[in-house]
Amino acid sequence: MENENVVLSAPLFSTMEDSERRAILASMAKVELNRGEVLFDEGENGDRLYIIEEGKIKLGSSSGDGRENLLAILGPGEMFGELSLFDPGPRSLSASAVSDSIMYELEHSALVAAIDENPGLASHLLTALARRLRRTNEALADLVFSDVPGRVAKALLDLSTRFGERVDEGVRVAHDLTQEELAQLVGASRETVNKALADFAGRGWVRREGRAVVLLDIDRLERRAR
Repeated sequence: MENENVVLSAPLFSTMEDSERRAILASMAKVELNRGEVLFDEGENGDRLYIIEEGKIKLGSSSGDGRENLLAILGPGEMFGELSLFDPGPRSLSASAVSDSIMYELEHSALVAAIDENPGLASHLLTALARRLRRTNEALADLVFSDVPGRVAKALLDLSTRFGERVDEGVRVAHDLTQEELAQLVGASRETVNKALADFAGRGWVRREGRAVVLLDIDRLERRAR
């Protein structure tokens, strides 16, 4: 595994001895996806956990009329699929690759065996689930109480914490999202999100670069996101 330290940084391994971590790591299967490929669909039976080594994975759901909503964009060192351990059954979300991605999967039976050997794992998995639930609750609150520009600013700042790279002018965020995907993440129409981005650019807060954006004025964006 080329970037095993990235995988080992996941919460799953935080309470383990090095020998235990590497034993589990050796039992995990490698999964590679090209951009746009689906890992699993909403409603499919799920029985494994995933940890991302490279790339970006989007988690989302679809409404009855076919509209899509993105819950999260995850990157290296982050994991998903934990819910299948505590509530086996149909997946509550779909997962697909935003960019070419590499991840490692751990089957349910292997995960249960690891928890039997190291009960502290369950606590860290529950913490990860609680963090995900808190993020979902915040997103729902934003939909009710925040306007679209505020949600766009918050989304850009959130993406920058995981995918941002310091450059001379500020922070460059290679989010790899299409305009439609960014709109789905914010929970608004593409036109409204583009209007907000154009306004931010006009004010000198950001500069758009295709599927990336340079954050030029973090302070103004943080104030707008409140």
